[in-house]
Amino acid sequence: MIRVLIVDDSPLIRALMTQVLDQANDIEVVGAAEDPFHARELIKSLNPDVLTLDVEMPKMDGISFLKNLMRLRPMPVVMVSTLTQEGAPTTLEALELGAIDFVAKPTKNVAAELNAYAEILHDKIRAAAKAKVRIYSQTPPSTHANKVSSPESLEFKANHLVAIGASTGGTEAIKEVLIRLPAHFVPVVITQHIPPVFSKSFAERMDRVAKMTVKEAEDGDVLKAGFVYIAPGDFHLRLQPQGSKLVCRLDKGAPINRHRPAVDALFDSLVNIAPKKTTAIILTGMGADGAKGLLHLKEAGATTFAQDEKTSVVWGMPRAAVELGAAEKTVPLEQVADILMRSMIKR
Repeated sequence: MIRVLIVDDSPLIRALMTQVLDQANDIEVVGAAEDPFHARELIKSLNPDVLTLDVEMPKMDGISFLKNLMRLRPMPVVMVSTLTQEGAPTTLEALELGAIDFVAKPTKNVAAELNAYAEILHDKIRAAAKAKVRIYSQTPPSTHANKVSSPESLEFKANHLVAIGASTGGTEAIKEVLIRLPAHFVPVVITQHIPPVFSKSFAERMDRVAKMTVKEAEDGDVLKAGFVYIAPGDFHLRLQPQGSKLVCRLDKGAPINRHRPAVDALFDSLVNIAPKKTTAIILTGMGADGAKGLLHLKEAGATTFAQDEKTSVVWGMPRAAVELGAAEKTVPLEQVADILMRSMIKR
C-alpha cells in the first residue's frame, strides 16, 4: 500500500481527496493535516510514502514548507495547485524545489471535478511513490568531464532540428538541457505534458534562464535557429512543411495516450518530412507516450535517444522507448545537451 498524507487547509478538500484516493486498492490515506506545522508532526509519527501539499495555506505557505522538507527530510510530494495564471509560477517553483508533480485543485463543482480525474490522481500518486526524490540544494550541480568545449563557437547543421518529449519531472529536466545549449543552436521543439495556463509560464521561465529564445508555440510559427518552441497546454503540436521551411501547427485533435499535447503527435509529424534531419529524445515521465513515435522516427532514419533510468525522476516514457527498441542509446540528463550538440555539429 502507498501511504499518503494530505496537507490542505480546506476541510472539504481533505475529505474529498481522502475519498478519491481511497478508491484505489493500492493507496491508503493515513492522515490529513490542516497546516504545515500539523503536517510536520504527522510526518514524524506516520512516516507516509507520499505527501499531497496545498500551495496556499495559513501559518506557512506550501513553498516555504516544501523548501524545508526537501532540505531536511526529502520525500515524494505532489502539489495540489489552483490551475490559474497567477498560481502557475508558484507551482513551477515547487517543481524546481523537488516536488514530483502537481494536480488541479478544483475551484467549483469540487466533488465532481475531483472524481472526474480520480484515475489521473491515482497515477500521479503511484508515480510519485516510485520517483527519485531530489534533495533541495542551492548549490548548482557540477558539470561533467565530457562537456562540449566552447559551444558558442561551433557551427551547426542547417535545416536540422531537435525534438524533445517529456512528462513527470520534465520541467526541470528540460531546463537542465536548455541552459546548456548555445544561443545559435538548431530549432528545438518540445512537447511536455502540462495544462494550458502553465505552458505559457513555463516557456517564459525557460526563456529567462536559457541562451536560446524560448516561446510557447503558435500556429504558423516558422522554425528558426536559436528558438525553442513549447507545445501549448491542451493543443497537439505538429510540424508541417511550408516550402523549404517547417512550421508549427496546433490542433485540438483527440487526446493521444490520454494526453493533449502528446509526444507521439509531435514525433509522428516528423516521420515523413524530416526524419534524417531530426534528433529526438524522450526525457523523464510516466506512461508510454512518445515511445511509438520515437520508434517510427528511428525507422525513418532519425537519431534517437532516451534519458537513462538513474537520472529520470520517473523512468516510464524512456523505459517504454527502450523496451520498444526506439532509442539508439540511453543518456544521463547532464549529458543530454552535449549529445544533442554533437549530433548537430557541422562537419
